[in-house]
Amino acid sequence: MSGSAYATLAGTRRLGTPTASRRSEFPLAVVAVVFTLAQLVLVRPGLGLGWDESVYVSQISAHAPAAFFSAPRARGISLLVAPVTSWSSSTTLLRLYLAALSGLALFLALRTWRGLFPPRVLALAGALFASLWVTLLYGPQAMPNYWVAVGALAAAGCCLRARADRSDRAALWGLAASASLMAWMRPTDAVWVTLPLLVLVVAGRHWRLLVTLLAGLASGAVEWVIEAYVSYGGLTERLHEASAIEGGLGWNIAVLDQLRSLGGRALCRPCTGQMPNPAVDVWWLVLPVFAVVGLVVAVRARRTTATLVPLACAAAAAFPYLFMIGYAAPRFLLPAYALVAIPVADALIHLVTRPTGAWRRVAVTLLAVGLAGHLAVQLAVLERTVSRTNTQHRDWSRTGAELHRLGVRKPCLLTGQDAIPIAFSMGCGSAATGGHNANISRTTLDRTALRMPVAAITPAGGRPPTYARDWTVHRYGTLDLRVSPSAEKGGGG
Repeated sequence: MSGSAYATLAGTRRLGTPTASRRSEFPLAVVAVVFTLAQLVLVRPGLGLGWDESVYVSQISAHAPAAFFSAPRARGISLLVAPVTSWSSSTTLLRLYLAALSGLALFLALRTWRGLFPPRVLALAGALFASLWVTLLYGPQAMPNYWVAVGALAAAGCCLRARADRSDRAALWGLAASASLMAWMRPTDAVWVTLPLLVLVVAGRHWRLLVTLLAGLASGAVEWVIEAYVSYGGLTERLHEASAIEGGLGWNIAVLDQLRSLGGRALCRPCTGQMPNPAVDVWWLVLPVFAVVGLVVAVRARRTTATLVPLACAAAAAFPYLFMIGYAAPRFLLPAYALVAIPVADALIHLVTRPTGAWRRVAVTLLAVGLAGHLAVQLAVLERTVSRTNTQHRDWSRTGAELHRLGVRKPCLLTGQDAIPIAFSMGCGSAATGGHNANISRTTLDRTALRMPVAAITPAGGRPPTYARDWTVHRYGTLDLRVSPSAEKGGGG
């Protein structure tokens, strides 16, 4: 398609007739459906809840008491899963719900870009993002990062549409809703993502867009801000505490940490050890190259803004996680991947459609081989990561079963190593007397141990906490399980 045709397309509100509009949505719907099915087949609904998931799910759950909610967290994901967790403890049902919802969200986010890029570009962009192992892994999980990603993608698309057509009220509502979604999930991430959008609308004096964007952010962040004053001593104090939990935000180059985490490490803290196989990292290293190619293509086609905005938002979203923290987690960059996928897809399609004759066949073959290899690597990393995660969750379940055998039964309280996920699976509460998750004093814990079963989980042979020094210790694999006398009185055998 020529540059003039792109410009005409970008300036229109509708894609021709309703039939043409439905046809343009069909490839996006296919990508979303395949993404949903891939989650169910490759990640599988039986995957147990992780450490962070247990915190979020426990906030609105009849299954177990709410776990301690630290300063950086926001309650958006807890509200998102509440329709299931408020009445059911089924992890399988929760996974099915989130897989379907994540597929629908991807479709809606891609749909906001209709009229800005051709359907084939949007479909390829969606496929590129959805096929990443980290996207497939976290789509069905009760974690906020994927939702920030689709919110960021939708916000950028709606902002560009509303900027091009002042009468597009759907784009305005979409901008407000997507900004609110991001702020509900992670307020600080929402601010970083929307910085380029704020610059764009202020520079162009699009005051209605500015008000809409700010209103969306405020509606999502208001609960987090109120909670800061109610529970954390104020907004400044909450931000300071959140920074401390993150290791102290400041200039800290974490690019290599992110590279190390791409091999399937859910959390790389501290991020030491060898780099993964180069085949695992190659896509990450060539991503910026294709992004630049996409920008060059856009400049030549005179549609720079539609490409520059998602690239700028992607860079803003990635900046704090690449240069301001001392550890890494692959999920942190999901918003950047979602945004950069559109310019990259545009570049790839341009590279295979511009040549003619034999050169086009060569380009198509190279792209097909490259994408096939990329997909194979992503699926291999995903399979290893899911297998390792399942092993860890089975260990937690066995530990919980052993504690139950020792008499730790609802109502109960766990402390120590991996106490939060183990406690939630058992229907117990969790507590800590020190560290970032400290939520109980030793005196209160001593009193609690007199009226309900309490257990402390420590590494085998490790020094017990002072409050559990006189409790009976049971060696279980690589752990020492110390149970309070109240557990032994009602214990099993």
